[in-house]
Order: sequence, then C-alpha cells, then structure tokens
Amino acid sequence: MKKPQKVTDLEMAFGGDMKKLLPAMSEIPEEFTSLGSKWCKLISDWFYIGLSELKAQPREGIDTQEAFRHIRAILGSFEPKHEHKIAGCAYLMSLWFEDEFSYKRMARA
Repeated sequence: MKKPQKVTDLEMAFGGDMKKLLPAMSEIPEEFTSLGSKWCKLISDWFYIGLSELKAQPREGIDTQEAFRHIRAILGSFEPKHEHKIAGCAYLMSLWFEDEFSYKRMARA
C-alpha cells in the first residue's frame, strides 16, 4: 500500500510533486471516478466547500496528520484537473482510513 508522503508547508500551500503524491488515473479503481462513493463525496466537499472537522480512524501504520497533509497538498495544487484530484484523493483516503468516518462542512458565509 502506498503510504502518505511527508509534505512541506510550501507544498501544502501550492501543491507538491503530483507524480509522487497522486496516483495516475489508470491506477485509480473506477468506483472512485464518479461522485457516487462516500469517499468521493467527502473529498468533493473538502475541495469545494472545506471541512471544519474530520474524524477518521487510520489503518495500521498510517499517520493521520501525514495523510491529511498529503491530501491537502494534492487538493491545493494547480494541476491536474479537479476530477483527477478528487478521484485520486478519494482512493488514497480509502486505502489509509477505515470505512467509518464523519465530517462537518465549513459553514457558508
């Protein structure tokens, strides 16, 4: 299993090396290429609205903060297309965290 990479604050702000952080579309299972899965819904809300809270149980050997930073670096990047970012992040989250999770979206102004 691909583990979360350490990302710097700069990579979090502007995105890191997507070749290292984001799986190629050909590596992402089809279930993550539409917004039908709960993981895609989570990532879509995170990307478009933002989250005020996320509770997720990491799988064995996964550091929660490293995983969240890894995902934020992908979501903050200027490339690739947002569909690829959402699918890839949803897939990575499904690998790194147990299936039960909860979150709250940011309040809209």
